[in-house]
Amino acid sequence: MTIWKPNVTVAAVIERDGKFLLVEEEPEAGSGLFINQPAGHLDPGESIIQGAIRETLEETAYTFVPEFLVGIYHWHSQRIDTTYIRFAFGGRVTHHDPHRTLDTGILQAAWFSPEEVNQMIQRHRSPLVMQCIRDYQAGKRYPLELLTHYES
Repeated sequence: MTIWKPNVTVAAVIERDGKFLLVEEEPEAGSGLFINQPAGHLDPGESIIQGAIRETLEETAYTFVPEFLVGIYHWHSQRIDTTYIRFAFGGRVTHHDPHRTLDTGILQAAWFSPEEVNQMIQRHRSPLVMQCIRDYQAGKRYPLELLTHYES
């Protein structure tokens, strides 16, 4: 019997001066360049919130302070036959280390207006990129207390 397990991912929806922090990435060599929120897989032993902080730092060199949950998303990629459960957080950045090396596959982190993000929709890593921005713009804010992390 096969046990189905979705991939748990975390993402940061960060807006500053009307622009959103996104990354340009090439997940696998030759796969093409995609646009995404700072996002990635949850690591063993870390809380969901810690995962969002770590991924944002690794992919953008910004220190992220999550302040609320924007949403929890269930998406199945037909292209790679993989299901994702994404926890998207809103918050602010406090520090940028321009000398920090970004994660493998990340070409750059940059700030984009909602119009620019929409114009690049064909390059979005998933439909969740725009959906998270729309939900953020719609004012979706859920308390971080919804999430509980138990240490063994």
